[in-house]
Amino acid sequence: MSNISYHISNLLEKMTSTDKDFRFMATNDLMMELQKDSIKLDEDSEKKVVTMLLKLLEDKNGEVQNLAVKWLSGTLVSFHASILTSLLPQLTSPRMAVRKRAIMALGHLVPSCSTALFTQLAEHLMAELGRAQPSSNTRTYIQCLAMVSRQGGHRVGEHLEKIIPMVVKFCSVEDDELREYCFQAFEAFIRRCPKEMSPHVPMVIKLCLKYMTYDPNYNYDVDEDQEVDESMDTEDWVDEDQESDDEYSDDDDMSWKVRRSSVKCLEAVISTRRDLLVELYGSVAPVLLARFKEREENVKADIFVAFVALLKQTRPVQGLNITCGVSQVPTVVKALHKQLKEKSMKSRQGCFSLLTELAKVLPGDLGEHIPALIPGIIYSLTDKSSSSNMKIDALSFLHVLLCSHPPGVFQQHIKVFLPPVIQCVEDPFYKITSEALLVTQQMVRIMRPLEVPTSTFDVKPYVKDVFAGTLKRLKATDIDQEVKERAISCMGHIVSHLGDLLGSDLQPTLQIFLERLKNEITRLTAVKTLTLIAASALRIDLRPLLAEGIPILGSFLRKNQRALKLSTLSALNVIVLKYSDSLKPDMIESMLNELPGLIEESDMHISQMAVMLLTSLAKGCPASLVKIGNTALPGVFHLVHSPLLQGGALSAILDLLQVLVVTKTGNMGYNDLLKALMGPFHGSGKAADPTPIHRQSYYSVARCVAALSSVCPKEASGMVTSFIQEVKNPKTPEPVRILSFLSLGEVGRNMNLGGQKELKTVILEAFSSPNEEVKSAASCALGNICVGNLEEYLPFMLKEIGSQPRRQYLLLHSLKEVISACSSQSLLTHMEDIWALLFKNCECAEEGTRNVVAECLGKLTMVNPSQLLPRLKQKLSSGSPLARSTVVTAVKFTIVDQPVPIDSLLKGCIGDQLASVLPSLYKETQIRKDLIREVEMGPFKHTVDDGLDVRKAAFECMYTLLDNCLDSLDISEFLNHVEEGLKDHYDIRMLTFIMLARLSSLCPNAVVQRLDRLVEPLRATCTTRVKAGSVKQEFEKQEELRRSAMRAVAALLSISEVEKSPAMADFANQIRTNAEMASIFQSIQGDALSSTVESMDTS
Repeated sequence: MSNISYHISNLLEKMTSTDKDFRFMATNDLMMELQKDSIKLDEDSEKKVVTMLLKLLEDKNGEVQNLAVKWLSGTLVSFHASILTSLLPQLTSPRMAVRKRAIMALGHLVPSCSTALFTQLAEHLMAELGRAQPSSNTRTYIQCLAMVSRQGGHRVGEHLEKIIPMVVKFCSVEDDELREYCFQAFEAFIRRCPKEMSPHVPMVIKLCLKYMTYDPNYNYDVDEDQEVDESMDTEDWVDEDQESDDEYSDDDDMSWKVRRSSVKCLEAVISTRRDLLVELYGSVAPVLLARFKEREENVKADIFVAFVALLKQTRPVQGLNITCGVSQVPTVVKALHKQLKEKSMKSRQGCFSLLTELAKVLPGDLGEHIPALIPGIIYSLTDKSSSSNMKIDALSFLHVLLCSHPPGVFQQHIKVFLPPVIQCVEDPFYKITSEALLVTQQMVRIMRPLEVPTSTFDVKPYVKDVFAGTLKRLKATDIDQEVKERAISCMGHIVSHLGDLLGSDLQPTLQIFLERLKNEITRLTAVKTLTLIAASALRIDLRPLLAEGIPILGSFLRKNQRALKLSTLSALNVIVLKYSDSLKPDMIESMLNELPGLIEESDMHISQMAVMLLTSLAKGCPASLVKIGNTALPGVFHLVHSPLLQGGALSAILDLLQVLVVTKTGNMGYNDLLKALMGPFHGSGKAADPTPIHRQSYYSVARCVAALSSVCPKEASGMVTSFIQEVKNPKTPEPVRILSFLSLGEVGRNMNLGGQKELKTVILEAFSSPNEEVKSAASCALGNICVGNLEEYLPFMLKEIGSQPRRQYLLLHSLKEVISACSSQSLLTHMEDIWALLFKNCECAEEGTRNVVAECLGKLTMVNPSQLLPRLKQKLSSGSPLARSTVVTAVKFTIVDQPVPIDSLLKGCIGDQLASVLPSLYKETQIRKDLIREVEMGPFKHTVDDGLDVRKAAFECMYTLLDNCLDSLDISEFLNHVEEGLKDHYDIRMLTFIMLARLSSLCPNAVVQRLDRLVEPLRATCTTRVKAGSVKQEFEKQEELRRSAMRAVAALLSISEVEKSPAMADFANQIRTNAEMASIFQSIQGDALSSTVESMDTS
């Protein structure tokens, strides 16, 4: 016994260690020891253990805290039944404080108690509420229901059918507090049990609309009649309204609580039921608008919150219900503009919050109402009694208003707006100053919009005030960082838009920018501001700054701060373009010395900006780039040969190479550049350089060759001939042959190669090459050459497709290149011939050929959608299954990311078929045993699932629905199939883990309701081990599966209160205590991408 006491004392001592690992391990060890039946603690030891546990609940380390919570909760589990038995009688205690604490205790018990205990609690509450007459304890039981729903939400769902009628009945009882608690219960049900509440939502909305106007002690009609006769003096109106409130106020009036709880319940409906948006705009919005006259400040604030929630729900659905919102703008402004001059700051802040959201949802639609809003904005900015938050809210709304409306709308009001805003710039509170500088900056852009040169607004009277107010803040050094940055940015806009009107103040101001450039804290903002000024249409003279400024900017390119590098490269690029004639050799040298280190494949964006700067220098100062061949160009060529090069970086390199040839910069001629580009291909695969060249490099170099040829047509024709000789020569290495074909294609895309008579024969012969890469390059070349010489090559290509079945696949790829690259107009004359040929081959036995035909059909349909789409649709109802599948695939290729004319026609053809398609889609997610077969491979049997590809496609389709059709989905039904997918094949599980992570952010409430069933498949994946004798690929697959499952777990744990689920809490603790799983979890959390949900490539 003494040994046990000593051991436990030792562990208790370690639990006070400063090392968190010691505390964790000691707590875990103690937990294990006390679970042994042989150990019995004396009273003194029990007190010490309990005291230490309670102390650990406040431990700074989360893992130690969680372990203490788990231990305590685990210890209490056996007492749950007796706790419930003890608490239930307390709900009828004569003391209100006891009843409230009993409700809170039951709320904390609900998440961790067993299903049987929860059912016992729910049945007890329902039995008490079901009594014939409401008793004095009815309020307590309704409050308890609301608490239980908030804490254990989804578990209440199965009892709601019995509970709802009771709560509805109590709403009609003449007891304001009881009604308040009823609406609080409805709010909890709506937020926590969305699926089960769906049938009852219309009834709840009806009750909310009825009781949000429930104010028996006040006659609003009399008040409105008085308003009609009142003068328009707003101050008098405010005073009278205050007196009116005093006259009607009643200390015993509790009706405002009913109104507030009904409005909050309505806000819960609006926030959770975006699918009812149209109905809400029709039935709820007008009633909310009418209640803007609410006399009770707290209720009015919640009414504004509910209306803002309605507007926020509108924002993501661009184009939907906007017409509903537009029609209500005059009513909203009419209801709010007087309230903006009320003395109540809470009401005014609510007004600004609502108007800000309205301006974001309907940009431009408040323009005609600005005269009505001006007095309220000015009042909040100038009223001495206005709080700091009041001024910040007013300035924030004004900024949104300025940004969301065209300049012409505000120019006539600048005289009124500017003085109070400048006054706020001088405010001692930094947050007000910062917000006022942001507004001033936007005002400057409105006063003289450089993108509208025809503006006739006279800006001169306002320049002095704007400049003086901002300069004072720009010069100050003892101010907040945010104000410093905003002052620099604001003054940058003043110089950029009004610089020609500043006269002698301009150059001293620019010198201040130079000083800010030298300061580590403000340098990034200063660089961005200099870029803005340099790019200004006013051509501000920056030459006095260049001698000192450019070396400073050059030094920034060495800093380990990516944002600073990018901004600096952008600034230097603009300066070189605008002031190339003023750049001295030493200035250029300070830039050039830093560029080679920036051109590398580890950061393509910085590389692109660096190459663009090189291009600008080559255009403006070609003589200064003599040494470029040994410094920056090797990095450029290395980038060209990188497999990562594409998009903007590739375009920047193409521009650079063209400029180098044209300007003869760095003594690099056409042939020198070609040799540098193509050199690695001639040595590829040899003993000296055994590294194979990546496929992307061939395409990049071919694009570079074509770019050089386009500016050197004389040299290009000889080069084309040499390329043809290269591909004809049987001794030419394969890499060179592939590159030659691709280069011929890229050159032929921009030049007519009709003069090369043997070219067609050479390409067709290459189609018989044993090398697949050569065949693919020849196919690509033929398509590109055809783009540059459509009249000669397209008929030839169509003839070959019809007469050469063996080459058909490659020729169709060539045709696809043509259709993709040519303009609609150029293809119209050949459209019918191509269409007929494609439909001849849409039933080809080869799936690969059918897929290419489908892509060609889809892209061709976009040439003339009004004529071809109906014909494509017609083919769906006839022909063989192969032909119909080809047409369906073709439709997929008519849907592209950018808006195109075919979109409206497609919408008309497809319609809203989701409801009828979903059952079929869900059916395809199920495992079909009739498609699973066993294949004998020698002594082994291998299981093959022929339905796997279809299931994968179905789950990918489901993922797409999450992003585009979430409002139209029954999430509960959706989750049923995700749940099944978590137990499916490796590929399906990978997809469903990603979907689960996405669902955790999109609809957390629905996920929490399923948590207990979702945890087990995740746990099984994370704890499964691969058999010892398995191949390496099996270990890698399992590791990737575990990481993907852990990402889903991390997403689940980000949902608030998720660990109230006993199953989830237990699994989370298992992860923390298992070293291997904890390591994976920590690496997932430490991943730079962990802040965003993993995306699925469904291309």
